[in-house]
This record gives sequence, structure tokens and C-alpha cells, in this order.
Amino acid sequence: MATPEKDDRGPSPRRRWRRLRRLPAQISRRSPFKGSIRPGRVPLFSLARRPSLPFPHPWNYREPLRVLSTFYHGAEAEDDFGARHNRYLDVPGFAPVLVSRDPGVIEAISKATGDKPGQFDRDTMPTSGIARATGEKTLLYANGATWRAQKQMVAPPFSRSTLYQPEVFTDFAENCRRIAIERLELVGERLRERGSSTLEVALEPEIKAVMLDMLVNSFFGASIGSDDIRGRDVPAIDRFIDNIVRDTVMAKVGCPMHRLPRWIGGVARAREAAQTFEDLTSESIRPRAHQAGLWRHFQSDVTDEALRPNVRVFLAGALEATTSYASWALSHLARDEAAQQRLYEEVRYVEDYSPEALQELEFLGCVLNETLRLTPALYFHPRRAGGDTLVKTRRGDELLIPDGTHVLLDVWHANRHDDHWGPEVTGHSAERFVPERWCGRGATDQGTKDWLHFGFGHGPRFCPGKNLGQMEVALVVGVVIKLFELRPVRRGNPARAGVSTKPADGVMVELRVRDR
Repeated sequence: MATPEKDDRGPSPRRRWRRLRRLPAQISRRSPFKGSIRPGRVPLFSLARRPSLPFPHPWNYREPLRVLSTFYHGAEAEDDFGARHNRYLDVPGFAPVLVSRDPGVIEAISKATGDKPGQFDRDTMPTSGIARATGEKTLLYANGATWRAQKQMVAPPFSRSTLYQPEVFTDFAENCRRIAIERLELVGERLRERGSSTLEVALEPEIKAVMLDMLVNSFFGASIGSDDIRGRDVPAIDRFIDNIVRDTVMAKVGCPMHRLPRWIGGVARAREAAQTFEDLTSESIRPRAHQAGLWRHFQSDVTDEALRPNVRVFLAGALEATTSYASWALSHLARDEAAQQRLYEEVRYVEDYSPEALQELEFLGCVLNETLRLTPALYFHPRRAGGDTLVKTRRGDELLIPDGTHVLLDVWHANRHDDHWGPEVTGHSAERFVPERWCGRGATDQGTKDWLHFGFGHGPRFCPGKNLGQMEVALVVGVVIKLFELRPVRRGNPARAGVSTKPADGVMVELRVRDR
């Protein structure tokens, strides 16, 4: 989440002059935006009962979805489409903040992302804690020429042409099946001990362990035991990621985590988690020396130390995103008996998990698309205007965004509004999990040309791990539904959000081993 921040990209006279010139309009509450799209203004403080203040602070930063929803408080009363779905905060002395749940605007800004005049770069402010934890020269944090160099250096192993080679894909499929069988045997033992046919279990920790095992051992070619992954590495990464979120906000009030003394509660544990994560990073890089895993597809003379920041990002980011994706899919299926049974009938006899076989599993594709639509892992995409920038949507509407504006492309709320995904558009309510809305549409993992859910981002800054994530989640969800019948323990399915979104209950389900 972005917080109002002074336009501090440099002390140049031009920047200082722009800041001063903006003040009269801010004080008089004139909109800084021009064009046929007229965003609605959001007050910093209000007597109305809003979900939260419209910016993160130390008391609300763990509820970013509530902060985002505050921008739309009262917006449904707006007759104008642009004002209903594009909202802004403009505080004197600070750069404007624009939040959009308009798919047309989200698409246009995503495509116009770059470092050229009239384009947007990724806004690094919401990821400052990640930069301190992983390094600034990474695909996630860097901008401009630095970002392009990082992408050219590290992207090839994640490409579709690499991952979908038969020998590569087979490694992932076999590893996934092995892990699933191990979990099945463990569940069977626990069920026998209880003398029951069902077991109540939180699946999210199990999914996270499976995903990290696949990433570290299959992708990077390491040899770390499953017990160490579950008992040591997963808890350390959880704490590491939680500290990233906290540090991002605490730094804004002048108290970054790395400056706190060890005797303060949690600081020592945070540093221990960071060291465990650093050791895991080393274990993932070490196989490069003998070209194990997908390192054999990485042709570069760059040093291991230069690669380390991006490996950190892949370990933490890929684990977060794929765990979110698979957790949400299974959580939704547990609450939709008909969809779960339909998927089971589709995968029950599947033994070949080749790319060609997965392409034939239409309903699995529908489930995954609907999961990314309704509950995307990356719930907003941050951008910043590098100059006074005009964007034009496919429907012909225009919006002039002033230099320095912080832009939050709010995918979460865009995908849940009936104006964009409701009965008149898709035949079903936007708030419901309905995989059938995708049937027969030939949807890809990004949706369709007309129905973009932005699950992996869009435009030049789309997620480089898209192909890997889609492959892993398809395998895990397919195998789990084939082996287990899921029933929810709780009726509701609320979200919690940090770096990514996840089911608040940790995917707590009643698990039954299917007859084989």
C-alpha cells in the first residue's frame, strides 16, 4: 500500500517548483487530473464511518484490503463511471495518490509501464522493506535500465519454452506426485491413530512446504530434506516475509526494523529467520556449479553474489504467490461441492501430467482462472507517473495523470465489482466463485482479451514466474483433489493480506482420503 509521500525523487529546482506550484490547487481542492475520466476525491479525514483511514499506518497496515476499500466509501452513489471506479487522495505538500478499480485504466497504465517519457515505472515506495531485505537490484524492485538488465539476466529459465520441455516438466510432475503420496501416507497414519475416516487440518502449511520443496529441489536442484523444509525453512520464510511488511510501514515513521536493538521483542527472532533464509538462498545457488536443476538453462557469466538478490526474491515471492494461488483454489473448491466433484471426475484417471495433458483439463483451467479473478495473490500493482502522462483506454476514455502521482491498480476490487464481472457481463455475480463462467471461452491463464483478471500482472512488468506458478498450482490442485475430498470447517471464506492474499483460516478443512 502507498501512503501519501512527498515528491522526493530529487532536490532539483524543477521538482521543487512543481511541488510549490501544486499547492494552491491542493489547498483549493481542485482536481489534479484532466480528461474524460474524472476521478472522485477522497477526504483524508471524514466524519462518516469509513472502514479505515485511506493510508497505511502502524495500527492498520495488516489490513490493506480495508485501506483500499476506504477509497470507495460512498462511491456507489456516483453516477459517473469514472468517479465510481477511480478515486484519489490529494494532501497539500504531498504527491497525489490515485486508486483505480477500473479494468480499462488498469490495462492502459499496465501497458504504458516503462522508463520513457509519458510512461509509468513501478512505484518502489510500497516495496521499500523488500528492497532492504533482498536488495535493490532485483526484478521486483528495480526500474528502468536496471530492471531490463535484471530481466534479461534471470528470466530465461522461467520461460514457457524452457519449463515445458518434457524432461523439465517430468521432474516437476514426479516430485509433486512423490510429495502428495508422502502426505497421503502421513494423513492415513494420523487417521488410523484417531480411528476416524476424516481429519481436520489446515492445508496452507502443507501447500507451502510442497511449493518450497518443488522450488528449491526441483527448480534449483538442491537436496534439502522435506522435514527441514517443513520444520525450519517454511517458518523462517513466514517470519521473514512478515517482517518485510512491518518494516515497510515502520520505516515511514522513522523506525526501520534493522535499526532496532536485539533485546526488543521479536527482533532477535527476526534476525535468526533472516539468517535461515540466507542459508536457504546459498543452498539454492550452490547447485549452479554443477548445472543441476534448471541452472543448466541459465547461460550467464554473472557471479553468484550478483544473482543472490533475485534468488532471494524468487524464493520468497514465488513461494508467497504460488501458496496463495493454490490455497485459494482449494479453499474455494472445499466450499463448492459441485465444482469439486466435477474437477475430481476430470482428474481422477489422469496419470500423465504433461503440458499437453494439462491443456486438455478444461475445468481445471476454469477453476484456476476463477481463483485468480476472485482472489488474486497480488491484489494491487503499484505505479508512479514519471511525468504528466496521458492514458487512453480501449473504450476511448482519457485520463491525464500528473507527474509524481502514486498509482495503485486495485485488482482485488476491480475483479469483485458487478460493473465489470457481474451478471450482465459474465452471467454470474462478481462476488461468487463460479468456474463455469469461463467454460467454452478458451481462456488462458490471464483470462481472455475481454475479461482480463490481471492475476499475473499485465504489460511489460507481468510476473516472470507466471509459467512456473501456473504449472506448480495446476499440478498441486489436480493431485490434491484426486487424492482427497475436502469439506470446509468454517462457512465463511474471508481474506488476510500482506505481501499476498490468503484465506484467513489457513485453508482449514475436513479431509477424507478418497477411495482408490
